[in-house]
Amino acid sequence: MWGQRDRTEVTCIACGTSLDRPDAREYDKQGDRWDRREKEFEYLCKPCHRELCHQPRAGLESLLADIEDGSVRASRFVERYYEAVEDGPETEGRGDREQDR
Repeated sequence: MWGQRDRTEVTCIACGTSLDRPDAREYDKQGDRWDRREKEFEYLCKPCHRELCHQPRAGLESLLADIEDGSVRASRFVERYYEAVEDGPETEGRGDREQDR
């Protein structure tokens, strides 16, 4: 019915605050909240949602997999990520990994 709000309580995945569902923002870890079939969404409170980076995530998982080979130091992993993001997709996967170990 019009005017009725869903009073289901949800929990913000970032800070743990409990809030009414209409006061929360949906979070979809696949990045496609418009495709709603067979999904269970997680929720963020408005302050935590504002703090999120709202940039596209297309290709992010493959980029992270490409720069991580299991034996690289955490600090070097972060350096590789920044280098890949600054250089763009045309240089992805390039570089001497032997120096990173």
